[in-house]
Amino acid sequence: MSSHQFNFCEDISAIPDATNMRVGIVVSEWNNQITDRLLESAVNTLTANGVSPTSITVRRVPGSFELVYGASLMAKSGYVDAIIAIGCVVRGDTPHFDYICQGTTQGLTTLNAQGQIPIINGLLTVNTMEQAEARTGGSVGDKGKEFALTAIKMIDYAWQFQK
Repeated sequence: MSSHQFNFCEDISAIPDATNMRVGIVVSEWNNQITDRLLESAVNTLTANGVSPTSITVRRVPGSFELVYGASLMAKSGYVDAIIAIGCVVRGDTPHFDYICQGTTQGLTTLNAQGQIPIINGLLTVNTMEQAEARTGGSVGDKGKEFALTAIKMIDYAWQFQK
């Protein structure tokens, strides 16, 4: 289902209490005109829903492929309850796009399946920069906000199994 057909952020009443949550964000420096906007939106959404600014850890990595290693190290630290991996890959003229998207997605999926905390896949994979911009508060929505709300919901989900 595409974002045009489903508004993830519509039912705000279903957002769990995030007061005691600790969230890590690993963000790619590549295409930072997009990733910085996604980061800002994610941080604003987390704090608006009760996460203390001191409970948000942000670390930068050079590119989207490095999100996997960055998220892996952050998860091992034990300091955060979930990690949002933010990146943006824009299709070019070579197969590099496919390799980076596939490798990053597979790496984040593996971390998610094997790890103890949720890893949120915040990798935009778009054909054009205009498509990326449309996903940072434009016509297709605000993916940074969606990533943050997903982290809150998944931390709550994980905590339900710790009781």
